[in-house]
Amino acid sequence: MRYKLIVQERNADWGNIAYNDKNVEVLVSVMQLFNDIRFDNLKGDVFGGLTAAVVSLPMALAFGVASGAGAEAGLYGAVLVGLFAALFGGTSTLISEPTGPMTVVMTAVLTTLVADNPESGKAMAFTVVMMAGLFQIALGALKLGKYITLMPYSVISGFMSGIGIILVILQLAPFLGQASPPGGVTGTLKALPDLIMNIRPVELILGVMTLGILFYAPKQWTRYVPAQLIALVVGTLVSLTLFGFFEVRRIGEINLGLPSLIVPTFSAEQWTTMVIDALVLGTLGCIDALLTAVIADSLTRKEHKSDKELVGQGIGNLVSGLFGGLPGAGATMGTVVNIQTGARSALSGVVRALVLLIVVLWAAGLTESIPLAVLAGIAVRVGINILDWSFVKRAHRVSLHATVIMYGVMFLTVFFDLIVAVGLGVFIANILTIERLSRVQTRNIKTITDSDDAIALNPEEKTLLDNAQGRLLLMYLSGPMIFGVSKAIAREHNAVMSCSALVIDISDVPLIDATVSLAIENAIKDALEAGKTVYVVRPEEETSRFLEGVGVFDMLPSDQFCSTRLDALRLASQSLTGSEHTIPESVVE
Repeated sequence: MRYKLIVQERNADWGNIAYNDKNVEVLVSVMQLFNDIRFDNLKGDVFGGLTAAVVSLPMALAFGVASGAGAEAGLYGAVLVGLFAALFGGTSTLISEPTGPMTVVMTAVLTTLVADNPESGKAMAFTVVMMAGLFQIALGALKLGKYITLMPYSVISGFMSGIGIILVILQLAPFLGQASPPGGVTGTLKALPDLIMNIRPVELILGVMTLGILFYAPKQWTRYVPAQLIALVVGTLVSLTLFGFFEVRRIGEINLGLPSLIVPTFSAEQWTTMVIDALVLGTLGCIDALLTAVIADSLTRKEHKSDKELVGQGIGNLVSGLFGGLPGAGATMGTVVNIQTGARSALSGVVRALVLLIVVLWAAGLTESIPLAVLAGIAVRVGINILDWSFVKRAHRVSLHATVIMYGVMFLTVFFDLIVAVGLGVFIANILTIERLSRVQTRNIKTITDSDDAIALNPEEKTLLDNAQGRLLLMYLSGPMIFGVSKAIAREHNAVMSCSALVIDISDVPLIDATVSLAIENAIKDALEAGKTVYVVRPEEETSRFLEGVGVFDMLPSDQFCSTRLDALRLASQSLTGSEHTIPESVVE
């Protein structure tokens, strides 16, 4: 409607151009492909984009170097993922760029594929980034965004903290002034004694100084200039002046400019590995982006579109992989800075990408002198920030199960495999949750033969039960029923066998699954085979349809299904006395 009014106004002003309803529908469809890009907050969006670009620059360089793909890959990723996610995403103020978690996974992918395929391994790694982007687009197109973050917080905390630890460990070698040893985390830990024995003091001083600035920079400074940029500039200047006579490892010349197209490269031997890596990278990117989108919502009081955001993230990663850029996701730091400096629409993300593009095309020479130890210090700070300190401190007070799961996932993430860690963590957490939920739901299965306080009965219902003198059994189920409670239903077998008539009241069950349906079916079947009379109080419409679908209602004649518990108890009571009875009008035929 908004676009139709705009078109009508323009049509009135520009009398030469005629718009019809079809034109309006096409315009609306095209506009819906894009994110919320507006020009009513131009100053805030431009300033937010500029500030986010300043924050992104040192991070992009640090992650590019840390990944092994080179500083240029980090910059390309910051530009391309940020631009296309801003254009096609579903969160107005989200800033997308290479992040710590994505860099850790990309480092492992690049290392493995290059080791197995020295000539084409790098191209294969960027092909994995493209595949991850396609996977994200598919998730968004299939409307699965709302399910991505449906995992226990203990698992999310564990693998995010594990990724933070990995990032810190992988930066130990450059932080100490040496080349990273092969073997990833385990290789670095094994080589740690040698790394310590061969410390290069100048580079260690630069790294420590960088961390000092990041931790202790005065807030009145960082309010205007990000601490990362201060550390980058100060560390570089100190290395060129005070330590100018010492050998310091630096980024060196970067051949930036317009990126070259990476031809998708596959290997039959590595196909399975590439697919799994793409799924891990894509899933992690989805989780990272959507969690950051939730943070953006809390700051802007808006609601993001999960599925659209995944499509935007997927397009960004697909394009980034095509041009040799690192994969990216929503970045919490950049997003918060963007919002706090006035941004309110996706225009800020576009501005940020264009500012970084200017750096890539015309200011690459300024990055040549940056010491690797300074970038390592920035990456270490990011790794420390990724650790979920708030949950780590109080997990033991929340739940022993949550604590074990969190530390277990963290350990598996660091020393084994991310997908194994998350999969096993989710499985165990869900099993424990189902077990606790089933324990609670079991209390909602009650069998009574006389009026007591187990459930709320009206006076006539109490009288009917009391007059039956134990020969009438009421089985009452309430609340959602999942497979964990099927044993509780089966345990009532003896009670069912000792009565003459059975009323099963499932009118207060809004959700039921196949296992519980079969348990109810078995209870009815056992009662009928033992010569009992059975009446069922029909559940809510959705549950009723499900029970009909699995054939539970085919076991009894229609006059033994009632719409209220009172009708069912009346019929059951009359069946015990063998008296003639008229079926109440409320009984469902």
